[in-house]
Amino acid sequence: MRLVIALAVVLVSFAAPASASDYLGEARRHYNLGEYDAAESAARQAAADPQTADAARVVLGRVQLERYRRSGALTDLADARNALRTVDPQALDSRERLELTIGLAEALFLEDRFGASAELFEPLIDASLMLGAVAHERVLDWWATALDRQAQLRPQDERAALYQRIIDRMSGELADSPGSGPAAYWLAAAARGRGDIERAWQAALAGWMRAPQTADRGAALRADLDRLVVQAIIPERIIRLGLQDATLALAGMLGEWEAFKMRWSR
Repeated sequence: MRLVIALAVVLVSFAAPASASDYLGEARRHYNLGEYDAAESAARQAAADPQTADAARVVLGRVQLERYRRSGALTDLADARNALRTVDPQALDSRERLELTIGLAEALFLEDRFGASAELFEPLIDASLMLGAVAHERVLDWWATALDRQAQLRPQDERAALYQRIIDRMSGELADSPGSGPAAYWLAAAARGRGDIERAWQAALAGWMRAPQTADRGAALRADLDRLVVQAIIPERIIRLGLQDATLALAGMLGEWEAFKMRWSR
């Protein structure tokens, strides 16, 4: 969904009296704000103390992954990999281990190992609730995007099962949290990926209606759904319906979509 924009999963900050722990808390705070230079500086200070070194390397690895996403420089990915693989998981508490595993899953995704990334992310979806709603939605989005990328690499007859996993998961998420933007988007996108264009269309309409319940009152979700409908669902719907005058059909469906949006927008 929105993986190319602001998909860093929020790190959990802890208050601690020790100087090294203060540096670690600062590193997390700067990371969450997207201030990666400051986050790296604080993480390196925390890494100098054996008591916080492993937790600091988790933050450092995540910072370098974000740098790689922006720069595309393989050295940034190599630095992230080196930081994460030198972490001793036994030295971390349960939340820090969760953050480490999220970082490892992100690294696999950025290495284009989408199937393995999805396998790492999937059991983290429920666990990520302890990090807060924002982090949970981002993990959910990473997982669905990884599975979507994996499906695109598989033969056509293997894709439906992968997209069904996304559909099943997002249906459950929406039952628990109707304001989940990633769930609303991926329900429509996965139905389209599975080849069920009519459900994709209906899910997109439903997602538009759910959008005001999201944290940003629907701004991101509605923009994503609009692109999905205009660029993918409507063109494929025309093909599936076998309409002779594709140009006229396109104009009609786009008009229907625009009218629907206008009726249900402020």
